[in-house]
Amino acid sequence: MKWRQHSIIPGFGLTMGFTLTYLSLIVVIPLAGLFVKSAGLSWAEFWATISSPRVVASYRLSFGIALAAAIVNAVFGLVVAWVLERYTFPGRRVVDALVDLPFALPTAVAGISLTAIYAPNGFIGRWLEPLGLRIAFTPLGILVALVFVGFPFVVRTVQPVLADLESEVEEAAASLGANRLQTLRRVIFPPLTPAILTGAALAFARGIGEYGSVIFISGNMPMRTEITPLLIVTKLEQYEYAGATAIAVVMLVASFGLLSLINLLQWHTRRRFGT
Repeated sequence: MKWRQHSIIPGFGLTMGFTLTYLSLIVVIPLAGLFVKSAGLSWAEFWATISSPRVVASYRLSFGIALAAAIVNAVFGLVVAWVLERYTFPGRRVVDALVDLPFALPTAVAGISLTAIYAPNGFIGRWLEPLGLRIAFTPLGILVALVFVGFPFVVRTVQPVLADLESEVEEAAASLGANRLQTLRRVIFPPLTPAILTGAALAFARGIGEYGSVIFISGNMPMRTEITPLLIVTKLEQYEYAGATAIAVVMLVASFGLLSLINLLQWHTRRRFGT
């Protein structure tokens, strides 16, 4: 039985060894340290830490808002990617460059900017306040922040697929009698679905762990607008290292499970549509 095939490109052993070493030092060992540190708690202490009402409320908020933001980004990110790839208009390059702004902008700066805009006395918040709509210091403000930081993931993931999807295919479908809805459903969406799911998964993963842009606009009110990463930082500041790692372990396991589910859905989609 052959364990590996010979390649015309030399250096497989060296590069594979470097890859495994690098991943172990950067990813595997630090994550394993979470489990080792949390093992200092007894099962009763571990359960009491991760199931307290305040922590459970933070789970619900962090995962729920991150999922909602990922869905919003999937819809509007697709629209923006479509406009940037399918249409030519003045200022297109500027708009395309603005998409990457959340990547380059420090998260603390983003949080302060969003808070200044959507606070009750902010540029936009002052007009929304008389209507009874508050954004800053509410879960809606957290949603706005997570949409902001996760938006580029969907756009940049979908754009290359759209670029490879030639418009002649859509024209051929129309010439064969397909209406716009049929063209979208049978021609455009099948190759785009894996990319949309990938971008949404990246935005979801970013939203779960987002800290800097959220703590300013959320107000950090326990049981209402307190996210799980803030609870972890709070416990670290109080030198409750085992408690912080216990909550981090729950976040890690839940995130890994959800991302595995999304990857399984992507695999099923590619297999179904042959993309």
